[in-house]
Amino acid sequence: GKSLLPVGVTRVEGDFQRGDLVDCLVEDSHRLVARGLVNYSAEETQKIAGHSSLKIEQRLGYVDEPELIHRDNMVLL
Repeated sequence: GKSLLPVGVTRVEGDFQRGDLVDCLVEDSHRLVARGLVNYSAEETQKIAGHSSLKIEQRLGYVDEPELIHRDNMVLL
């Protein structure tokens, strides 16, 4: 029942835009663990990945949402 926050992201692959459906994988095994609608583009996600949600505005110049994927827009697999 938790959202995916930027601090939990270690790597970003592919090109996507806000609202796109993305896969969430375990880095070392590449096992698919969730899918969800992302709140930031791939370029923006690269900039905030690994950082606290409190640093989004500092890194992007604005905050849209504190989560990369809100729990209401994500399904665990």
